[in-house]
Amino acid sequence: MKAFKLIADYLYLSKRNETETDNKMIKAMHRINRISLLLFLLCVVMMISKMITQAAWH
Repeated sequence: MKAFKLIADYLYLSKRNETETDNKMIKAMHRINRISLLLFLLCVVMMISKMITQAAWH
């Protein structure tokens, strides 16, 4: 459950802390982190689906 909360925090699916002040560099870093996290999750889903389909053929 902690991992899902961290992912939700990175993707801004959960509430953000309004007291935090971000500068432009921090915002850019968070944007890059979100993109890389989404690509990682997409690849994990693709690998799992490939493993399932290969197991079904054998």
